[in-house]
Amino acid sequence: MRRLIFLLSLFVTGLLLNAQITKEDYQRADAVSKFRDLVLNDVLELNWIDSSSVFWYKTRVAPDTVRFYIVDAQKQEKRPAFNHERLALALREALKTNGRANRLTLEQLKLSADIKSFTFEHKDSVWKCHMEDDYRLEALKPVEKRRNGGHWGKTRDELGNDPVASPDEKKEAFIRDYNLFVRYLDSDKVVQLSFDGAAGDLYSSYVSWSPDSRYLTTNQVRLHEKRYMQFVESSPEGQLLPKLHKIEYLRAGDALPIHRPTLFDVDQEKQMEIDTRPFENQYALSNVRWSPDSQAFTFEFNQRGHQRYQVVRVDVASGNTKILIDEQSDTFIDYSGKRYRYDVKDTGEIIWASERDGWNHLYLFDGESGQLKNPITTGRWVVRGVEQVNTEERFIIFRGSGRNSNEDPYFEHYYRVGFDGKGLTELTPEEGQHRARFSHNQQFFVDTYSSPDVAPVGVLRRTSDGQLLMTLEEADLSHLIVKGWRAPEPFVAKGRDGKTDIWGNIYRPTNFDPEKSYPVIEYIYAGPHSSFVQKSFTPYMAPFSSLAELGFIIVQIDGMGTSNRSKAFHDVCYKNLKDAGFPDRILWIKAAAEKYAYMDTTRVGIFGASAGGQSAMGALLFHPDFYTSAVASCGCHDNRMDKIWWNEQWMGYPVGPHYAESSNVDNAHLLEGQLMLIVGENDDNVDPASTMQVADALIEADKDFELLVLPGVNHTLGGKYGERRRRDFFVQTLLQKVTPEWNK
Repeated sequence: MRRLIFLLSLFVTGLLLNAQITKEDYQRADAVSKFRDLVLNDVLELNWIDSSSVFWYKTRVAPDTVRFYIVDAQKQEKRPAFNHERLALALREALKTNGRANRLTLEQLKLSADIKSFTFEHKDSVWKCHMEDDYRLEALKPVEKRRNGGHWGKTRDELGNDPVASPDEKKEAFIRDYNLFVRYLDSDKVVQLSFDGAAGDLYSSYVSWSPDSRYLTTNQVRLHEKRYMQFVESSPEGQLLPKLHKIEYLRAGDALPIHRPTLFDVDQEKQMEIDTRPFENQYALSNVRWSPDSQAFTFEFNQRGHQRYQVVRVDVASGNTKILIDEQSDTFIDYSGKRYRYDVKDTGEIIWASERDGWNHLYLFDGESGQLKNPITTGRWVVRGVEQVNTEERFIIFRGSGRNSNEDPYFEHYYRVGFDGKGLTELTPEEGQHRARFSHNQQFFVDTYSSPDVAPVGVLRRTSDGQLLMTLEEADLSHLIVKGWRAPEPFVAKGRDGKTDIWGNIYRPTNFDPEKSYPVIEYIYAGPHSSFVQKSFTPYMAPFSSLAELGFIIVQIDGMGTSNRSKAFHDVCYKNLKDAGFPDRILWIKAAAEKYAYMDTTRVGIFGASAGGQSAMGALLFHPDFYTSAVASCGCHDNRMDKIWWNEQWMGYPVGPHYAESSNVDNAHLLEGQLMLIVGENDDNVDPASTMQVADALIEADKDFELLVLPGVNHTLGGKYGERRRRDFFVQTLLQKVTPEWNK
């Protein structure tokens, strides 16, 4: 009997291996990208015009036709923004394009305040259309080239700033020979204010004057040794030989510059003494702000390791420092994602965001004493962002999520609340993910709301109370449904603690058959800086939708350790990025498979890029009993090799053994299952050496894996070629089918 079962098993396996996925199957998978053009009557683009209550928006009224409309919010009137046919004719005649009235593309469209003309960009020029002059087109100027600010990893040149003029425009401050000087512009008199600046310990040229032009503050900076990422571009354009790139790049644990605040009385030509020793164990010292009366300034101190963040007040008369706001955490303070500060000038108050009670909320502080006046928001939900602060009427408009217990806790709604925490009003009550765009005078806003499985609705509302004034568009999905589109299914299951709801989405192919068995592939991005599962309506999710078409169920999940829930939910990632929410993800997939028997949990793949690449490979290292196949693109496989700000934010400082515990390199010998590594050789975000180091460790451990290096490619999930190779990999390892012979 056992021999018979064995022979049958071999026979079935042979059938699977002989089954083939064709090029036509891949083309059909790619074709679902056209779903993006089949949603009608959705608000595609929208901008308020430089008048108080008028905006334009673009929508698709047929699969091959878009239209632009103008709406007067005050009058609640809607009309076409222009004569589409006449404009198309003008474009064809003046620009020699094949512009069609139903397919107008107007880049950087800006309508004038009187709505008689508009500007747009075409190729390298800015054009103006005079609608009342028979749609005459006028070339205005060349398109301004977007400035390249250089690589984000480059540290600031402390001596590179131009002289800084005083508010009264009578003086300017500058650095000479590493010291601070002031020049009087009416007489050219120059006064030296500091005398201890030196190479490597210099005064910064980023100077801040007091409003009354009497005082100056800047930092005396102890410089650090610069560190670099280097990589070779094998096939650069225009030359035969490879090209070496060298980019400034600080990694976790590297030395940082030390900024010490200094204060000068320009009238007295003297330096005031400030005790900076409590603030020298710093990740950053930033955001200098003067009080309107010039009697004090504040700076923000982010302690190295991100467990303390302070707002510090410096008294000008004495030079004494006072801690106004002192945030402390046993894990981390999410300064990079949740920091918010607004100084109320007339009253000296500070509106501040904090997770001190376990949820991200707003607080009102006295800006002179540091006394907490009152919480502005409270409860087991989170503030996601502040949209506007009205200091005259003392209210705040903000985004929040998790307040409505009967819906997805990630759905964002808009609220209004007073500085005193009273009068909390929900402005967008409908269930779903909301996105608001406010008029310039803040009296009105356009609200578009939807969910992954519910079509978008665009409405006009009044800001004061959220009153619905006008429905602009209600999306029509009929053309989409005719083509077999299937909506993602939001799914919820309990996490590792048996109590917390874990949310995610299930994506099925258009030819889905519940009688079949489908491998499951998870797309993972578990970066603690945010949450990532789709919450608003999107007809095509790249690359989920196309991958599903080849015969997979795709899932995406926000496990513990990601943001936008409670502080405790977020803290799971602390010094433990290898966790990546996997205990929650595995339980979630098992719960979905218990409900849907066609989800085969014996064939589970996973893929992701960057931090998701680290997690995808980590799935095979730390959870090989569940995940069997993974594709890791441009992974930061060892957090000691990656950028300082992101990794120290979650993994802490100093760099200790916990970094090695989360390292895919140090744990490469644990690999089980099928692994593909993808990396762009020009990746200037995550050092491409990180992928090569994990490959080296795998070779040392005598492990089988695939490595795809993409010449000339930057930080990537894979691009067109990498996407095809990832599909091939999953077809072969999870479906056990033969892929097309691409070289024929």
